[in-house]
Amino acid sequence: MLDPARSFDLIGDVHGCAHTLERLLDALGYKRQGGVWRHPSRQALFLGDIIDRGPRIREALHIVHDMVDAGQAYCIMGNHEYNALGWNTPALPESGKHYVREHTPRHGRLIYETLTQFEQHPGDWHDFLEWFYELPLFIDAGRFRLVHACWDARLIDPLRQQYPDGRIDEHFIQASAVPESFAATVCNRLLRGTDMRLPDGLTLTGGDGLTRAFFRTKFWEEDPQTYGDIVFQPDALPEQVANAPLSHSQKNALLRYSEDEPMLFVGHYWRSGKPAPIRANLACLDYSAVLYGKLVAYRLDAETRIDPRKFVWVDVDRPEASQ
Repeated sequence: MLDPARSFDLIGDVHGCAHTLERLLDALGYKRQGGVWRHPSRQALFLGDIIDRGPRIREALHIVHDMVDAGQAYCIMGNHEYNALGWNTPALPESGKHYVREHTPRHGRLIYETLTQFEQHPGDWHDFLEWFYELPLFIDAGRFRLVHACWDARLIDPLRQQYPDGRIDEHFIQASAVPESFAATVCNRLLRGTDMRLPDGLTLTGGDGLTRAFFRTKFWEEDPQTYGDIVFQPDALPEQVANAPLSHSQKNALLRYSEDEPMLFVGHYWRSGKPAPIRANLACLDYSAVLYGKLVAYRLDAETRIDPRKFVWVDVDRPEASQ
């Protein structure tokens, strides 16, 4: 799909922060020409989650879509684009649901800003939903890989047999509503990552206000011993949980992306602080832009290991509405 000889700018979760995205593109040397942000020698690669939460979702989608349409960018699917398709797709009868993503108050809160901002533009929203099907679940360029949340070769390899370019269709979206189906497992793992249930029936209310019985886990730790060794989310585990030992079966169930695999770039995880690699072959580019964190890019050239000096970002230190 990609020309591996080109240079790329990989960009984390935008979440409707269109003005911040323009500031970042400008800092990266892109210029708006003919209504499209362009660079003379580089291409932008977006890691998904263009929609939801932020103040300029429609504008952000137009920026990214127009860059992709003009050959100036690629974009993969994030869990929020998948959620939007699920919200609008009737479920198969055997799933026991009305829609792939049920219209619950919790799900409604997550997509509220998007639906509200498109309320007066239903045709536009319809077109973007169709476009979401053109966003692959992953990109494998050989030297490097992109996925929104987690690379799992045990799922990606069989997925390629059905969808060689990683672009799924409505049938796959509908199949993903059936619990524990292949489609559901693929969408959960690639777009939401790995997780583990909190012990003893505990729940955790995160910074986003949502209460969960699971916590997000690392998919690369080589020899973890405790729950705290594998937690990968902004919300800390209670101390007694973080110090609790992992069982042998829990350790065996963990996914491991090894250090000798190609460079992998993900979004999704709401990181904070100064952007940096997680490992020499792994970086997360989601630094909570919509929560006034940073919108982050990585400038990828010919390297095969991630260079800590090549992260570029803009700080979001004031409401986007005032920019």
